[in-house]
Amino acid sequence: MEPGSDDFLPPPECPVFEPSWAEFRDPLGYIAKIRPIAEKSGICKIRPPADWQPPFAVEVDNFRFTPRIQRLNELEAQTRVKLNYLDQIAKFWEIQGSSLKIPNVERRILDLYSLSKIVVEEGGYEAICKDRRWARVAQRLNYPPGKNIGSLLRSHYERIVYPYEMYQSGANLVQCNTRPFDNEEKDKEYKPHSIPLRQSVQPSKFNSYGRRAKRLQPDPEPTEEDIEKNPELKKLQIYGAGPKMMGLGLMAKDKTLRKKELLCSLPDKEGPECPPTVVVKEESGGDMKVEPSSPKTYLESKEELSHSPEPCTKMTMRLRRNHSNAQFIESYVCRMCSRGDEDDKLLLCDGCDDNYHIFCLLPPLPEIPKGVWRCPKCVMAECKRPPEAFGFEQATREYTLQSFGEMADSFKADYFNMPVHMVPTELVEKEFWRLVNSIEEDVTVEYGADIHSKEFGSGFPVSDSKRHLTPEEEEYATSGWNLNVMPVLEQSVLCHINADISGMKVPWLYVGMVFSAFCWHIEDHWSYSINYLHWGEPKTWYGVPSLAAEHLEEVMKKLTPELFDSQPDLLHQLVTLMNPNTLMSHGVPVVRTNQCAGEFVITFPRAYHSGFNQGYNFAEAVNFCTADWLPAGRQCIEHYRRLRRYCVFSHEELICKMAACPEKLDLNLAAAVHKEMFIMVQEERRLRKALLEKGITEAEREAFELLPDDERQCIKCKTTCFLSALACYDCPDGLVCLSHINDLCKCSSSRQYLRYRYTLDELPAMLHKLKVRAESFDTWANKVRVALEVEDGRKRSLEELRALESEARERRFPNSELLQRLKNCLSEAEACVSRALGLVSGQEAGPHRVADVQMTLAELRAFLDQMSNLPCAMHQIGDVKGVLEQVEAYQAEAREALASLPSSPGLLQALLERGRQLGVEVPEAQQLQRQVEQARWLDEVKRTLAPSARRGTLAVMRGLLVAGASVAPSPAVDKARAELQELLTIAERWEEKAHLCLEARQKHPPATLEAIIHEAENIPVHLPNIQALKEALAKARAWIADVDEIQNGDHYPCLDDLEGLVAVGRDLPVGLEELRQLELQVLTAHSWREKASKTFLKKNSCYTLLEVLCPCADAGSDSTKRSRWMEKELGLYKSDTELLGLSAQDLRDPGSVIVAFKEGEQKEKEGILQLRRTNSAKPGPLASSTTAASANSICVCGQVPAGAGALRCDLCQDWFHGRCVSVPRLLNSLRPSPPSSPLLAWWEWDTKFLCPLCMRSRRPRLETILALLVALQRLPVRLPEGEALQCLTERAISWQGRARQALASEDVSALLGRLTELRQRLQAEPRPQEPPTLLPSAPASDPLREGGGKDMPKAQGLENGDSVTSPEKVAPGEGSGKRDLELLSSLLPQLTGPVLELPEATRAPLEELMLEGDLLEVTLDENHSIWQLLQAGQPPDLERIRTLLELEKAERHGSRGRGRALERRRRRKVDRGGEGDDPAREELEPKRVRSSGPEAEEAQEEEELEEETGAEGPPQPLPTTGSPSTQENQNGLESAPGASSGPSAPFSTLTPRLPVPCPQQPPQQQS
Repeated sequence: MEPGSDDFLPPPECPVFEPSWAEFRDPLGYIAKIRPIAEKSGICKIRPPADWQPPFAVEVDNFRFTPRIQRLNELEAQTRVKLNYLDQIAKFWEIQGSSLKIPNVERRILDLYSLSKIVVEEGGYEAICKDRRWARVAQRLNYPPGKNIGSLLRSHYERIVYPYEMYQSGANLVQCNTRPFDNEEKDKEYKPHSIPLRQSVQPSKFNSYGRRAKRLQPDPEPTEEDIEKNPELKKLQIYGAGPKMMGLGLMAKDKTLRKKELLCSLPDKEGPECPPTVVVKEESGGDMKVEPSSPKTYLESKEELSHSPEPCTKMTMRLRRNHSNAQFIESYVCRMCSRGDEDDKLLLCDGCDDNYHIFCLLPPLPEIPKGVWRCPKCVMAECKRPPEAFGFEQATREYTLQSFGEMADSFKADYFNMPVHMVPTELVEKEFWRLVNSIEEDVTVEYGADIHSKEFGSGFPVSDSKRHLTPEEEEYATSGWNLNVMPVLEQSVLCHINADISGMKVPWLYVGMVFSAFCWHIEDHWSYSINYLHWGEPKTWYGVPSLAAEHLEEVMKKLTPELFDSQPDLLHQLVTLMNPNTLMSHGVPVVRTNQCAGEFVITFPRAYHSGFNQGYNFAEAVNFCTADWLPAGRQCIEHYRRLRRYCVFSHEELICKMAACPEKLDLNLAAAVHKEMFIMVQEERRLRKALLEKGITEAEREAFELLPDDERQCIKCKTTCFLSALACYDCPDGLVCLSHINDLCKCSSSRQYLRYRYTLDELPAMLHKLKVRAESFDTWANKVRVALEVEDGRKRSLEELRALESEARERRFPNSELLQRLKNCLSEAEACVSRALGLVSGQEAGPHRVADVQMTLAELRAFLDQMSNLPCAMHQIGDVKGVLEQVEAYQAEAREALASLPSSPGLLQALLERGRQLGVEVPEAQQLQRQVEQARWLDEVKRTLAPSARRGTLAVMRGLLVAGASVAPSPAVDKARAELQELLTIAERWEEKAHLCLEARQKHPPATLEAIIHEAENIPVHLPNIQALKEALAKARAWIADVDEIQNGDHYPCLDDLEGLVAVGRDLPVGLEELRQLELQVLTAHSWREKASKTFLKKNSCYTLLEVLCPCADAGSDSTKRSRWMEKELGLYKSDTELLGLSAQDLRDPGSVIVAFKEGEQKEKEGILQLRRTNSAKPGPLASSTTAASANSICVCGQVPAGAGALRCDLCQDWFHGRCVSVPRLLNSLRPSPPSSPLLAWWEWDTKFLCPLCMRSRRPRLETILALLVALQRLPVRLPEGEALQCLTERAISWQGRARQALASEDVSALLGRLTELRQRLQAEPRPQEPPTLLPSAPASDPLREGGGKDMPKAQGLENGDSVTSPEKVAPGEGSGKRDLELLSSLLPQLTGPVLELPEATRAPLEELMLEGDLLEVTLDENHSIWQLLQAGQPPDLERIRTLLELEKAERHGSRGRGRALERRRRRKVDRGGEGDDPAREELEPKRVRSSGPEAEEAQEEEELEEETGAEGPPQPLPTTGSPSTQENQNGLESAPGASSGPSAPFSTLTPRLPVPCPQQPPQQQS
């Protein structure tokens, strides 16, 4: 792909035009305008306005076409000559049976054609050898001197070229009776516009010489079998590229004949050595050689050359050579010496069966050649055969636009090895001309050229009935630049032709790819052509002006005479290129351009043009003819007559048809037709006179336009006759034009007669009509000139001027300067009439006239002058003069009124109204207007500032000031403006002060605001901010009254009322002292409520404080209770007021709350009894369920508890999964306390379980609640929670009194004494199995158990704390804890009971007390004591103990990871924080205050860890103790903050929380 030594130099650019929209609207007019410039280049480019973008109208899916095949190096004329010569010499050696090598000299292929041509020019072979001028030959071939290349060229010439030249000259023939070839011109049957074959000559059907396709391509030739199988190949039988030659093709033969030939050749062991078709290819050494490709190709070509029906087979030659048959000896004699002796040296020609001695030949042969041999006569005949007319082949594949585009883009990208859009146009251009000029490289492309738009549809929108067009498409469908419209425009000549010339009037479509080319040509009849590139890559054009057309033809014929000898009309076939640089070097002017998408290229008459495509694109082209083309069209007919070339239409018929209807012609066209008609009539007179002189007098009229073209063509020059023709009665099949009257026939002149269309008298009449039409413009122009210049002193009326303008329109005169002047005069006169009528009618309308732009006095005078100067008479001029007189009288009156100021406003206003009715602006009227406006403004200011008037706003004041600036100045106006400005300044200052009071952060007291409002009241302006401040002060006074009323009521105010008052008070822009007191009270109440919530509520509790403090009135319904609990879990519970059935107003009355609380207690007790009965009837988890599913227990997770691991609540008797709820910890309950509890005292083990539905809070100790009540008494605010806490405390104290009374009874005291003795006895017994690890010291802070309902010694932890055991204490005891659990499991068989006998009379009161105590959300020691007595009075619940042990084992199994996480957490806390306060203060303080203690730190660490890790599981249950001396533990804890210093033990470990599977919300959030 490297460029050759001679790089292509681009020619200069052609002119480029960019019309404006006004110019673009007249296509043919614009082309005529640019013709003087563009015609000098032959072609030009036009860029339409940027927004002219016609839509692409081709139906892409249905568009299918078959392109042409183009081999680039066969397009260029000089390259084709060289290739033809190479074919001839290759065929010559092929016929001789030799294998020819084409040598390389100095690393390039030897140009055999140039070598032969230079040898001839230098005098011939003998002369060059004689003068030893081979070095000069080498120099002319551009070889470097001094390398002895001349002798090398001589050697190659002698070996390759000289024998061929000798055969061409016939020097080796003694007698050569060759058949003459028919050398008639090939263009006799040329029809330039048959639609399928435009601009191409189809190659011969039998032409199959494939020299070029095989030259660089290794693909094998098609075989006979391929031909038989492929119908297309069988029909065409064209293989290989380029100009085809007869005689060397591969033809399908009769199979039996082929078989016969093969059988005949079997006895010859060597087989026939038949040199086949010569193919040039590159060898590894770099030489180009001619080699055989296949034996059968040559045998078949031999058959073509043979003149006998049976070919001369190889077997015949063998028999003749071996003297094996006497018949052949007598039959064959030498054609040179006429002797038959020496038959062993007698050769039989495979072409004509003639015989020659090898020594009789010139030059003589040393021996019998092997293979096929032809005699000199056959060789010369074959080499002299003229080449077939060159033309393009049609491709065998049909494409769509998409498939062709994919192929084209792929080819270009692969060829240049880069994306198609990145290849420079200059590179493509140089590469194209390099390939075109190359003999060695054979590049083939395809070009979808000359696709008829009538069949496939135009790229422009077309108005037809096939489909509906949008408004945009309709605009482009009628545009003159639409190539379907341009040929038939009114100014176009082609629209007057009735004959079918669709090849010129209908556009052609072109689908191109890179390198696809269109060759040098001019348009038919030397017409214009226009090409539009719809889309795609550019198209490169080359053009030559018409003045150089003959020069171009002479240069091409001079440089390639061989092509024009065989095809004289070669340039009409559109198949030949020549490098523009070559043409320019011979003096031909060439220009170029790159046509991009959306651009037009126009070629002018007889301008040669060619070009190629830069890549995939779609173009459309059509011919058109204008008036200036007519002389060129006539010259073209004469040129065609000399070439004997067919016409597309009759030029005479076109001229006569336009002359027959001159009124339909454009004026310029009429003038041009008149000129052409005059020349044509003169010529016709001369020709008919010559006919009379010859003696032909017979004539008859003939309507030639009704005859087909082939019946009225001159048999000599092929011209289509119209005006006249000469015919013969005896030879009716032919006629001639009057220019060839001697070439008709040999018949007598008396038998010949004239056929004419018009008589010589009719033609001048037609010419006169044309003259009248052409000269009518001059007559009209004279009339217009006299009228406009008023040369006769008479002004024409408007009607007369309109008649002249109408005449120009009807006769379609050109748009000349005179016509434009007439139109301008008419427009100006009509505008003056209209304006005058409007002026007069406006005066008549008076005050009701429509308001419009009035005319000034100066404009009125100018208007009157304009009407007087127009060259037409208008009667309205008198009316305008009358108006001018009225205006001048009014002007004088107004001046008098202004001079006598101050006049009354009424007089001034009346004058002003009169002036408006005139319809003309008078300068004095403006002064009157200013005086009237001044008086109006002063009146308005006076009314606004009057004391009795309504106060105006600031906007009104500002508006008056602005209006005052525009009125006429006077002392009164200045004074009023000063007063207004002063008042406005004061008002704005007070308004700003009020705004600051409303917006300031520092609120002012009511007294200050009242003073501001009082002072602002004196300003006579409405001030919005002062008004807003007044409203705010009124609201503040009302608020203070409300506060006084609520503070002085019978009861303390409710918190809700105080919060409402605080919210209102904060929004007021007034400083209120009472607000600070109320905010403090609300803050104190909220602080108390927060403390109470932290005391009672578990972490993430779903209950409110009020719900926990109030009795659960609906405890009797399990479903209701559970659904209410689930609602609270999901945040669906409505409000606290529903708890006791009280409204918000009832909660403000303490008496109502107490009564409702008491009723709630009774309902709760009755409800829980009912629930216990219901749940007791439900089957246990281990029982086989035979009842309905609704009778089963449902855990908090929503599932039925079944199998091991389920626990029953001691209060509601319902069943739950142990892993879903908080359960007691046995190891914590066995922690020793004074006095130490033995292991076998199982009734003191922590086995009591209350479900989350029954135990709703932390259940703080009574002492903590009393502290809260003390704080509540100090609050001056009433809270519903406070009153509920008081009721709960009273209920707890009441229950505690009854419990102590029951425990102090004689029977119960005796039972307690027995339990004490039993414990002491168990302690005294030796327990060798008890390891020392079972006696750990008590930790300072054990967490509160949430699942136990017994009374809890305070030593076990802080009631409202969530602290956990420290990780340092967990780690050392992990192994011991596991062993402790195993020990407890081993003790189960030793547990016996009951250890006490409880009579029913004693048990029933205790159980009732126990039930009421479990309902209390308070922890009491008496509850624990009663529970131990009841436990001791029944057998140990071994099943529950086993379940608890299993759950504790499972929880301890995962404690190691949590311990490590707590350790890391605690260390970070220690690094950041310091020591804490006394933990005894934590009971009533918020968590953030208590967090400084070490135990609370651990609890807080666990809480924070849960938040970070998302740990889910039941919270750590509260441990129980077996010691009844809870009060001592409590006092000891409160007085000893450092009680946690004892050694760590297994029972002090904390079991990790387990995840609880709950479908809605996990119960672990209860803690």
